[in-house]
Amino acid sequence: MRSTFASRGHRIGLSAVGVAATVALVAGCSSDSGSSPDETNDEINYALPANATPNWLVPLATAGKMTTHNSSLIRAMYEPLVAYDGSMGTVDRVPSADLADEITFSDDDTTATITLDERTWSDGEPITSADVAFWIDLVKANKDVWGSYREGSMPDLIDSVETPDEKTVVLNFDDAYNEEWMLASQLTLIVPIPVHAWSITEDGGEPDPELAKTPEGAAQIWEYLVSEGEDLSSYEGNPLFDTVSGPLSLSAFSDSGSVTLVANEAYDGDDAAGVSTINFLPYTSTDAEVAAVRAGEVDYGYIPTSELSGAEQYESLGYDVVNWDGWAITYLPYNFHNPEMGPVYSQLSVRQALQHLVDQDTISDVVWNGAAKPGYGPVPQNPDNKFLADEQRENPYPFDPEAAKSLLEENGWSLGSDGIYVCETGAECGEGIADGQKLSITILSQSGNTETDNMFASMKSTFEEAGVGVTIEQAPLNTVLGSIPQCEPESPECGWELPFFGTAGSWYFPAYPTGEQLFSTGGGSNFGSYDDAEMNERIAKTLEAGDETAMQEYSAYGATELPVMWLPNPVYQVSVIDSGLTGVEQDSLGNFHPQRWAWGE
Repeated sequence: MRSTFASRGHRIGLSAVGVAATVALVAGCSSDSGSSPDETNDEINYALPANATPNWLVPLATAGKMTTHNSSLIRAMYEPLVAYDGSMGTVDRVPSADLADEITFSDDDTTATITLDERTWSDGEPITSADVAFWIDLVKANKDVWGSYREGSMPDLIDSVETPDEKTVVLNFDDAYNEEWMLASQLTLIVPIPVHAWSITEDGGEPDPELAKTPEGAAQIWEYLVSEGEDLSSYEGNPLFDTVSGPLSLSAFSDSGSVTLVANEAYDGDDAAGVSTINFLPYTSTDAEVAAVRAGEVDYGYIPTSELSGAEQYESLGYDVVNWDGWAITYLPYNFHNPEMGPVYSQLSVRQALQHLVDQDTISDVVWNGAAKPGYGPVPQNPDNKFLADEQRENPYPFDPEAAKSLLEENGWSLGSDGIYVCETGAECGEGIADGQKLSITILSQSGNTETDNMFASMKSTFEEAGVGVTIEQAPLNTVLGSIPQCEPESPECGWELPFFGTAGSWYFPAYPTGEQLFSTGGGSNFGSYDDAEMNERIAKTLEAGDETAMQEYSAYGATELPVMWLPNPVYQVSVIDSGLTGVEQDSLGNFHPQRWAWGE
């Protein structure tokens, strides 16, 4: 047996990954620049991004509920089996924030043995191996509706689970896997939940710890827990949330997005809350949030990138202004199953032409005021890292409207009388493309952000000047995510085309940034139903044990084959943080860790 983590408190850094948490301090304040009115109250007010409101607190993710503000709150209440974050300067395991003590892989990488910490739930019951097995049983039986599911990945790769004692879990895999991927991308998904309290199928039901061991019983429990998760109006006072493992517990929840977490007085781990109360405040617009910041109603929030040039006004109010950079990519997924435009998007030449029309440098520097960086493929580019292929680094499709026009005209498209490209009668534009089909796209963008609005206004102008029609629709983030199900062409909900949910980055990766959820056939977040055998093969190689070049090959293929339209990657947010707060280091994985926030001396 080969020990990977010898004991709790021994942190193993992924130095080979080279993932620095690129936190750039834009402006600072002196130590006497002011204090928050909440400082003496042991309370912190955190402003959620505009139109980005929590709508899920059950640690069993479903599609459309996997936003970072949801996951961050969940992990403050329910600690994962294995935790990684990027707030310490590199992306590492942070064992003080998880429930595992020791993790050992077998020499052939087909088994992991995990010893749990001596920990208890908030009701005093011990956290045991049965709680880990309970989560796995539920996800295995309901994997098709689990938001992180991809065939062959978690939970499929777990062949069997053994619980030889209350503090030991043995996971037997169906094959040998890359340890780095297994630790950082798979074991981090497991969030132990209390089998003694949650193995129920109705309100007030008698818990049955054996029920989830059958697929039928696990399906019944899942249905109940998910229905409770969807009933936002019942969160406050719901007894499910009385039993937590994390440093914070739920005190108040409004379906408008206002959430209050309080310190879990029974917490016996190493990541205890720094204050007694944290209020998460929703805003319907950027202007409303900025007004709240300026009025001193917010201790930790954000401002639009357009405000960076006037950072001194926030300094004078007692704030530090900090860029929160993310280990992320940003993109527009194509809906390859859209009944009208799916066949159009399926043509690589069309995707190449559209990519040539995205002026990433200008959008990053001008529209985002330097608070975004170009991205050309499926692997995070900032900071530079060992996973990137040269093909992605060098941008295979630079901004070039003339190249875009040539590609379209070489593949059967002609400019119509209205200045929009059309597939003329008899032209061979591609399989399934009807005569007279116009090259006119519809973007559904999340609302509430000036830079996002300006980015798509700029793109619309550029695209239409080049002969591509553009319609832009807007909706709140949760509405966008709820409007883009994986679908079949004949399905009535398949009318969406190009959704944008990337104002703070579209997808934040774990330390090992593979694409099985995003771009493999059937991936849980493969919204556009991208289906490519070569991509599946390249992703599969990134998951195998010991292949160091596989990630670069995947990077190159995604950059050139364009499963999505690549866009500049914005900072997660430009944070304004009261200079009296501590523990506010930004996590490049896109999560926040409210339990670590505290008022300094």
